[in-house]
Amino acid sequence: MAVRLIAIDIDGTLLDSKGRVPDRNLQALAAAAERGVEVAIATGRRYDFARPILEMLPCPVTTIASNGALLRLPDGTTPLRRLLPTAVARGVLGATRPWRDSVALAFDRPREGQVVFERIDWTHPSRRAYAERNRPFIREIEPLDEALTEDPLQVMFNGPIASMRELVACLGTGSLRTEISLAATEYEARDFALVDVLTAGCTKGSMLAAWMVRQAYARDQVMALGDNLNDLEMLEAVGRPVVMANAVPELHTRGWDATGHCDDGGVGEAVERWALG
Repeated sequence: MAVRLIAIDIDGTLLDSKGRVPDRNLQALAAAAERGVEVAIATGRRYDFARPILEMLPCPVTTIASNGALLRLPDGTTPLRRLLPTAVARGVLGATRPWRDSVALAFDRPREGQVVFERIDWTHPSRRAYAERNRPFIREIEPLDEALTEDPLQVMFNGPIASMRELVACLGTGSLRTEISLAATEYEARDFALVDVLTAGCTKGSMLAAWMVRQAYARDQVMALGDNLNDLEMLEAVGRPVVMANAVPELHTRGWDATGHCDDGGVGEAVERWALG
């Protein structure tokens, strides 16, 4: 069955290791769009953090942002959104006090105040680049609980892998476990991980599945490409899951098709083979 929708992760998938979109990816996506294939970006990034990447692409794209918390169309409208209830977000903050120096809240707001920290260490080696690139969107409020004046998209954590795994274990076995979803992304070479806490059932995969139903796409008409743990549900949701050569080992144990490394235009290779071939 012909591919009608391609869902693509950004970091480690669409982008190479230097943050660029390889020409092979651009050319393949342009060719797919010309054939009427819908191109979707599915990312853990906030929408505005992803926008500079979206603007590099040669075709309009549907965007699943914040690990599935919202879906935004090329015209800027948001037909699907799943917020984390304020009471649950307060509970998450209360249950994770040992990680308070690594937490932020993300909201679906215009510009300033999209991301709220209690305190920002602008000199932290693993966080400085993100903070600088997102400076126009960031606000500091202490205590962080006072920032919960509306339902957020997510509660976000980042830090060393071991610490973030302890956080996942804490929340995954705690009293809030049935009210939340956890999305983890790990970068072993940097000993750095991201953990997003979202409303129950919210993942890239569940949002993609909802969009497939809305657009009347059969499972076998959808291809997805990813490289990290937060892509797992998205890959499970489609008929053609494709794993990057540079993906985390867990994804390579599933028997799914594999494509080239992100540095070698692996997305373009996969689109050429399975969507255009």
